[in-house]
Amino acid sequence: MPTASKVLDRVLVLEMVRVTEAAAIAASTLTGRGDEKAADAAAVEAMRAALNELDMDGTVVIGEGERDEAPMLFIGEKVGTGNGPAIDIALDPLEGTTICAKSGPNSLAVLAIAEAGGLLNAPDVYMDKLAVGPGLPTGVIDLDRTPTENVAAIAAAKGVAPKDIIACVLDRPRHEALIAELRGIGCGVVLIGDGDVAGVIATSDPDTTIDVYMGSGGAPEGVLACAALRCVGGQFKGRLLFRNDDERARARKWGITDLDRQYDLKDLATGDCIFAATGVTDGSLLAGVKRRAGKMTTESVVMRASSGTVRWVKGEHRLDQ
Repeated sequence: MPTASKVLDRVLVLEMVRVTEAAAIAASTLTGRGDEKAADAAAVEAMRAALNELDMDGTVVIGEGERDEAPMLFIGEKVGTGNGPAIDIALDPLEGTTICAKSGPNSLAVLAIAEAGGLLNAPDVYMDKLAVGPGLPTGVIDLDRTPTENVAAIAAAKGVAPKDIIACVLDRPRHEALIAELRGIGCGVVLIGDGDVAGVIATSDPDTTIDVYMGSGGAPEGVLACAALRCVGGQFKGRLLFRNDDERARARKWGITDLDRQYDLKDLATGDCIFAATGVTDGSLLAGVKRRAGKMTTESVVMRASSGTVRWVKGEHRLDQ
């Protein structure tokens, strides 16, 4: 377990919840309205405003990206009052923009912080991901193995047959071969439309019955998921995927020289870190924002790596305040 940071004050733990609550509440006003960009913009502006109230010298190292042409809390943007500790921030004000626009499950407002240098400056490209929860032998997963070999290793470690393993995979055409291979060995496959941060975190919760997360998704979301796994336990493997020379150049811009490297959990999020998320729509991890007579309710989770503490926070917000 990492030692407690002298930079990440305990007060920041609950402050991060206030930041994700603000983003989730703002996005929730556009849930089911079919406008992804408007929902994302609302979450971004609310998160930025909340961050700028905090006494810290914050730098966004994982932010809104060019991929969605979304309004950005851009990489390198400074947030906070500037009067406080130097902190790296990884964020996704609205994880699952399409989910929110369609009022589907598992849309979240997500944030992770660490001391300066604690989070990988991952370029906005895809990443091949493999994740399992806590309690398994070190090295049980490896991206250099086939999906079948990884499932066999996980099953052996758990003392079950491969057909008893449940995998979570993003429902994308690029994963057709992966899904076919998993089903071919008898695995159950939970397909999700979006929200792979929640998908990775689900491996750490026995109630989800998900044993492993597999497949490719955004690299920035991989860093956010690793910050959460650092707090609750688990293993993660990631490898950046590049479709063209422009994406390779983007990686080199952020200091990444080994383009074929297989990243471990602590390569993406090191030292002490804090992860917070608030539900926008109902999901397996958190309930979404609910509007009732005169008030709103929110449900959040906040975790800290150094203590291994996980806090579930239910908020009640009066509409007349």
